[in-house]
Amino acid sequence: MKGTLWQTGWRELRRYPSALMGMVIIAGLLALAFYTVIAIPYPEAVAKWRGSEAWQDNPVNAAPLWLDRLTGGEAPRTQVVASEAATVEERAFEGGRRLRIPLAFDYDAGGFPSELNLFLRAPDHEQPPFVRLAWRTPDGREIALGGHRVGAEERISISQDRALERRLGGLAPHIGLLADPEREEGQPQVLPGRHTLLLDVLAFDETAAFDAELVLYGRVHGIAGTDHQRRELSLALLWGTPVALAFGLLAAVGTTVTTLAIAAVGVWYRGWVDATIQRLTEVNMILPVLPILVMVGTLYSTSIWLMLGVVVVLGIFSASIKMYRAMLLPIREAPYIEAARAYGASNARIVLRYLIPRILPVLIPTFVTLIPSFVFLEASLAVLGLGDPLLPTWGKVLNDAQSQSALYNGYYYWVISPAVLLMLTGLGFAMLGFALDRVFNPRLRSL
Repeated sequence: MKGTLWQTGWRELRRYPSALMGMVIIAGLLALAFYTVIAIPYPEAVAKWRGSEAWQDNPVNAAPLWLDRLTGGEAPRTQVVASEAATVEERAFEGGRRLRIPLAFDYDAGGFPSELNLFLRAPDHEQPPFVRLAWRTPDGREIALGGHRVGAEERISISQDRALERRLGGLAPHIGLLADPEREEGQPQVLPGRHTLLLDVLAFDETAAFDAELVLYGRVHGIAGTDHQRRELSLALLWGTPVALAFGLLAAVGTTVTTLAIAAVGVWYRGWVDATIQRLTEVNMILPVLPILVMVGTLYSTSIWLMLGVVVVLGIFSASIKMYRAMLLPIREAPYIEAARAYGASNARIVLRYLIPRILPVLIPTFVTLIPSFVFLEASLAVLGLGDPLLPTWGKVLNDAQSQSALYNGYYYWVISPAVLLMLTGLGFAMLGFALDRVFNPRLRSL
């Protein structure tokens, strides 16, 4: 009988294109969630999002690659030039050696890089080496960039060298070093060709390693771009999917199951049990959920699991109890309930086997449409700054975008990507839920 009911429901559901579209969206989100959990383990995702050297070669606030392709632009990509691929000239002298390392690269992008950084590593040197830098352009000019003492790990931000900027006529170094000197009027233009950063290293150690890496940061990066901390937004967008679905599903299951069970117990036992449940429900209905969650997050903890527990607790005595009670009252007086009592069925058996299952099909649409509401609740808390600081989520991306004035600065991708995923989640579950409502509530089919 149950199999026939579900088969009939499935046949009815297939008649609604919106239901099929909703299932496709939900299936896509579930596939993305499973892929994320497998491809990027939770400890790795958390470690990267909290700050990692893995991001040091990423540009700051870079737009996605697809956005540049849609606009037909030729924005520069990030280039990394390492000393391992360079031809190093070495000359030994008493007590040390001299290294000449040319970091050469071809540059023909349609725009200038966003930054120039030089990373130097000299871990085993007893005495810090000294390095003198020079920039050689394709037209043969050589521009001195000064000298530096090098520690075990050193970062030289060439693009923030104000003295060099003045020598370049007021142009930022990442523009002036790559600009065509023949174009004096209007906007500076890129001088295409082979540019070289020359490192003249004086090392007071004959065997210790010395590594250099020049990074020309692009203006576009990855499938989702980067944020103000060089983090790839794709990590938060991917991991936000399982977090959002898990939060929404667990909250929906927890509130629906407990509320239904409490309503059934009140209907069956009546008397003071039912009266107590109704009074608790009425008190809980006037409690503002979001301000309570804000207080918990502000005064205690913003852990997502604590928030989930508070949401479930506040949802136990929700207004749904009154709806379930109205549906269960007629069922309590049904003949088969009297028959069950006559053959000695226990109270627990009657509640769990005869009362609750009768209204489960009708509650399925409500359950499905309840999931995105909890997804939006979690995102709202994160946007307000009360999201779990450990987890990369859609709401956390929106919160960072808000704090960094992303829309004001033109970083629209930073806001649009998580917003689209949130809208898709809501749309998928809403389309399926409304179709299920028409299947399990035949009176709605004529509306």
